[in-house]
Amino acid sequence: MTDYDTYVAKKIIEATPVGFDIAPDALHPKLFSYQRDIVRWAIRRGRAALFEYPGLGKSFQEWEFARHTVAYTDMPAIIFAPLSVAEQMAMEGPEFGYDINICRTRADVRSGLNVANYEILHKFSPEDFGAIICDESSILKSSLGKTANDLVDFAAAIPFRLAGTATPSPNDAQEILYHAEFLGVMRKKEALALFFIQDGNTSINYRLKHNAHAAYYKWLASWAVALRKPSDLGYSDEGFVRPPVNWQQITVDIVDPLDTGMLVQVEALGLNEQRKARNATLEQRVKATADLVNASNEQWLVWCDLNDESTALARAIPGAVEVTGSDSDAHKIDAMIGFKSGKYRVVVSKTSMWGYGLNFQHSWNQVHCGIGNSFERYFQGKHRQDRFGQRHIVNIWVVASTADGAVVQNIKRKEREQDGMYDEMIRHTAVHTDLG
Repeated sequence: MTDYDTYVAKKIIEATPVGFDIAPDALHPKLFSYQRDIVRWAIRRGRAALFEYPGLGKSFQEWEFARHTVAYTDMPAIIFAPLSVAEQMAMEGPEFGYDINICRTRADVRSGLNVANYEILHKFSPEDFGAIICDESSILKSSLGKTANDLVDFAAAIPFRLAGTATPSPNDAQEILYHAEFLGVMRKKEALALFFIQDGNTSINYRLKHNAHAAYYKWLASWAVALRKPSDLGYSDEGFVRPPVNWQQITVDIVDPLDTGMLVQVEALGLNEQRKARNATLEQRVKATADLVNASNEQWLVWCDLNDESTALARAIPGAVEVTGSDSDAHKIDAMIGFKSGKYRVVVSKTSMWGYGLNFQHSWNQVHCGIGNSFERYFQGKHRQDRFGQRHIVNIWVVASTADGAVVQNIKRKEREQDGMYDEMIRHTAVHTDLG
C-alpha cells in the first residue's frame, strides 16, 4: 500500500449504514431482479445514490424505497422532482399500486408518498418527513449554490435519503460533492482535499488527482450504484437491448462569414465564435428544422437553446406547442399530458427546462435546432425517447452550421468519455457494492 493509499484509508470514513433489512418477498412483485436487489441495498444503507440510465426504472425504485421507509418510520416521504415530473409520477404511480400525492405547500403533505417540485422546497419543513428523495438530482449540479445548499440543509435532519440521476459526472467535483453532502457521506472540503486538485489557475474547477483514482471510485461505489443495462451488474438484459439511434445531421451554410467576425467561413473554435455562428444561422436552421417536421405526420420533440429559436420554431411549425420558462405551471403540465396522449403533435422547448425526467417513449422523432457544448442536456433530450420500453428506432436530427464542427465533435467525444466513466464506476460497483 502506498503512502497515499495509507493516508486515504485513514481519512475515509465510509458512511455507516443507517438503514434496515427487508425480506425479499416484501418487495413489489413487478420489480425486476436487479431493481429488487438495488432497492434492498439502498434500504439497507439508508442513504444512497442511483446512477442509472434512463428507462431502468429509477422512479419505480424510488417509490419502493419510499414505501418501506414510510412503514419503518411511520412518517411521510417527500420526493423532489423537476416541474412536470411530479405530475407524471402522480399519473404513473397508480399503475404500480402507488398513491403519490402532489404537494404545493406544507399543508398538502399527507401520510405515505408525497412529491413536489424543487422550486418550492422552501414551502416545506424537514421535521415532517422520515425520508427524502431527489429525482433527477443532477439538475442541481450547475453550482453548489443557494438551492443546492438549501436542499443539503433541509435533508440534514431526515434519516433516510435517496438520489437518482442518469448523468452523473464523477470527474465533476461539484456534482459528486453535492450528492455526497446531500447523503451525509462526506463534507465538500474533506472530499476535495482527499481526491481533487485545482484544474489550472482557478478556484472553481477541479480534477481528480491521478493517484486518487482507485480510492475515489472505491469510495464512490460504497454509497452509489451505477448501471447502463442490467448485465453491467450480472443480470439478464432480456427486454433491455436497444438498437442504435438513427442519428443524422443537417448542415446549413453561414450566409455571411462577417456576421461571425470571420473573413471566411471556417470552423468556430472558441465559445464566442460558436455563439456568433449560431446567431448568424438562426433563420436557416429554423427553416431546415421546420421543413423536416412539417413534412411528417408523426410526433416530434423540437429542442433548442435560444429564446429567439423557440419563438421562430413555434411560428414556423403549425400546431406546435411552445414551452418556455415564463409559461405557467398549468401550461407546462398540459403540454406534457397533451404530448403523451397524442393531443399535441409537436412540442418546442429547451432541453435545459423540459429535457429531464419526462417519459416520451411513445414517440420516436426529435430534432435539435442547433447544438451546444452541454453533453448532459443533449443526453437528457435524447433519452426522453431513446429509453428502455421504446419499441421503435429513435430518429435524432441535429441541424448545425458548417462552423459547428467542433461543437458536434465535442458532444461525440463527451459521449465516448461517459462510456469510459460508466465502465470505471461499474467495475468498482461490481466489486465493492454489496447488492445482496
